[in-house]
Amino acid sequence: MLFCEPDVIISVMKRVVITGMGAVTPLGNSFAESWIAIKEGRSGIDVIKSFDVSKMPWKSAGQVKGFDPLIFLSRKESLHLDPFIHFAAAASLMAADDAELINHDNRKSAGVVIGSSRGGISSLENTIALRTRISPYLMPATTISMAASVSAYKLGAKGICMGISNACSSGTNAVGEAARLIRCGSAQIVFAGGSDAPVCPICLKGYGSAKALSKHSGNTASRPFDKRRDGFVLAEGACVLVLEEMEHAINRNAGIYAEIIGYANTTDSYHLTKPLATGESAGIQSALADAGKNPAEIDLISCHGTSTPIGDAVEAEAINSVFSKLYPAACGIKSSTGHMLAASGAFETACAVMSMIEGIVPATINSDRPDPDCRVNISDRMRTGLTINNALINSFGFGGVNAALVLKKF
Repeated sequence: MLFCEPDVIISVMKRVVITGMGAVTPLGNSFAESWIAIKEGRSGIDVIKSFDVSKMPWKSAGQVKGFDPLIFLSRKESLHLDPFIHFAAAASLMAADDAELINHDNRKSAGVVIGSSRGGISSLENTIALRTRISPYLMPATTISMAASVSAYKLGAKGICMGISNACSSGTNAVGEAARLIRCGSAQIVFAGGSDAPVCPICLKGYGSAKALSKHSGNTASRPFDKRRDGFVLAEGACVLVLEEMEHAINRNAGIYAEIIGYANTTDSYHLTKPLATGESAGIQSALADAGKNPAEIDLISCHGTSTPIGDAVEAEAINSVFSKLYPAACGIKSSTGHMLAASGAFETACAVMSMIEGIVPATINSDRPDPDCRVNISDRMRTGLTINNALINSFGFGGVNAALVLKKF
């Protein structure tokens, strides 16, 4: 059972820590490589070269570069499985290595919870476009839960396994629900995160026709909270975190990055695509209440910050309704990566962890002309020498889904 009854929570509440992180992003084929690029203020966004965009108004994306699935998968697996599964398995195995669980017996009882918004959409599109014989692998290789299943298989994990699809908040929801499993005593180790590979014509045209995508070209196209923003930049990638019950991690002498102390999963019940400030603020407030923190105790907000005109304005309104005139430091990681859908929330969580450890707030690049209607404390330059004890991560998605996490420095 995913949710705990109140009396169960009181009796078995556990503390949840992060002991491993792995990622594949447009900035690099590991979390360490991607984090260095974030700190250097680099962009992983460029003009799409994998298919013809010459007749489309949306020409840029954040694409993974130089990734070799054969490092993590067999040739047969790499041929039959969709790229979003490649990315998820790679991120999971790198997270296991980072947590020193590759050769550890404890991984056998671990759970895997991985979110995805679009699943194997590019493989489905390719099959239809090429009009080839339908492969017997097509259905299992494109279903959303297969990112978790294949990752579990490669890890040798035999605990709880599930895929979560909650639009753009899928990865953050996966981390939050995994944390709940541990807090309730249903698991001791859970690999949790998100993966998507949506950079294909149907997604570009689909999001574009909904007027959600930027028409700017090149590595400055993603501009969260900037007055020139005109839409998000589609991107691909994966990020997986190892979540662990604190005493279990301490007993095996694991390195601990941070603690997850709060989580909320709410919905606006309002509109298919339009966000609602009161719904988002309610989600933020719920996460803070779960963490036992008041707004003044939050030192960093990792914003959803997609670079859409409406989305950024509504998020800023929601943040200011909760934080009033506090204006904690904030960042918009999607300025560098683009919007990796489910992968973004998990990756932004990992970046917030490193921000706390290193005492920095990454630059929100391309956002040097802040929108005066978006009163969010971002900077187009990295801020250093800070003390960050608590961080908030926001993720929002179509359908009015809201996810928020609160992290504590360990």
